[in-house]
Amino acid sequence: MRIEHLALWVSDLEKMKAFYLKYFELESNKKYFNPKKDFSSYFLSFAHGARIELMHRPDIASILAEAHPKLGLAHFAISLGSKEKVDILTETIRKDGYTVVGAPRTTGDGYYESVISDPEGNLIEITV
Repeated sequence: MRIEHLALWVSDLEKMKAFYLKYFELESNKKYFNPKKDFSSYFLSFAHGARIELMHRPDIASILAEAHPKLGLAHFAISLGSKEKVDILTETIRKDGYTVVGAPRTTGDGYYESVISDPEGNLIEITV
């Protein structure tokens, strides 16, 4: 088994797509649009096959606000393959004005990582 994709509801579909494509070497499919639900999405694919789905509906914020509070996704991690790549990408993201929540470091459980926030506040661990 493997994780095929993770999905994120987003407010600004195009801005979020641009962010993920710029920093994480992803490829995008063509925009999907369902006029009946006013739903649009992109699948962003890594070379090894896992994907991130960015989804948007104009009314999703109010729909989610009515849902019962729940625990959920804290973050997801993207592996770059080396400490040097983690350091470089983290600094590039910082210089471009995005939030670095946690600077590159070796954690207590042995991971070398940084933590950044995407434009809409989703946390991403950038790991070796």
